[in-house]
Formats: sequence, structure tokens, C-alpha cells
Amino acid sequence: MGTVEKRIAALGLRLPEVVPPLATYQPAVRSGPYVVTSGQLPMVDGVMPVTGKVGTEVGAEQAKELAAVSALNALAAVKSVVGDLDRIVRVVKVVGFVASTPDFTGQPGVVDGASELLGDVLGDKGVHARSAVGVAVLPLDAPVEIEIQVEVRDQEPSNGSPPCPSRR
Repeated sequence: MGTVEKRIAALGLRLPEVVPPLATYQPAVRSGPYVVTSGQLPMVDGVMPVTGKVGTEVGAEQAKELAAVSALNALAAVKSVVGDLDRIVRVVKVVGFVASTPDFTGQPGVVDGASELLGDVLGDKGVHARSAVGVAVLPLDAPVEIEIQVEVRDQEPSNGSPPCPSRR
């Protein structure tokens, strides 16, 4: 278990299995040094624990907790692509969607749940740019959806020697 997963466990959490796609897409893809996740819902063991709009059926604090669950699911998706969360160089961007009533304006506070979780488990590597967007509805009537983009490093050589410089 790597350092990041130990931090997750120290928070009393566990890295879940990757949430299976709900349609035709991959949970995460790598392009060069970046891994981009699809939007991750706050599924727990394959079940949506709460549904509805933030501002009516779901309170802001509960939605913030669900955003943290979604971020944990996003980390699981990253791990499925790179194998080890300790390869994360930094979180580059977080986008949070909050299904909310027209008069609810606390989307940034809800998405803080994801940002705080990433900071707790990744430290300074978890500091990121971010968008928090209010929307009318999300898949499965989820209150929140989180997607992340991370920069990752290639694996270190197994013999401990530095990587060979590229030849020109």
C-alpha cells in the first residue's frame, strides 16, 4: 500500500473499486502525463446513497460529503489507469457539477468536499484549479458529480537508477 492509500486509510476511508461506466465511456483515460476521469458520481458499493436536488431534498453539508465520495471514486479511476496513486505529481483541475434548485448558490461550498479530500490525501499535490457548476439534473438523479485531471509521472526504474536521457 502506497503513501496516498495509507493517508486514505488514516482518514477512515477505503479506496473503492472503480464505478462501472453507466454508458459507453471509460472511467479514466491517460494522454501523455495526464489522466482525466469521466464524471464520478457518489456511488458507494454500487449504490447511490442519496438522490435529489441540493437545496431541497439534499442539504449542502450532505452534498459536500457526497462530493468527497465522488472524488474518492475519481482517485480509484486514476489508480485503474496508472496502478499507483503515488505516481500523481499534482491534481491539475477539478470540475464539480451540483444538481441544485435555481435559488441555490452554494455550489462552491459543495465542491469543497472534493477539494478538501484531495488536499487531505495528496497534500500540496492536491492543490488545483477548479470549476463549480450548478445544473438542473445529473445521471441517476445524483446530487453531485466530480471529474478530475491529474498529472502523473512515469514509473521509476526498478533498479533505482535514474531514467536514461532521451537521445536526439
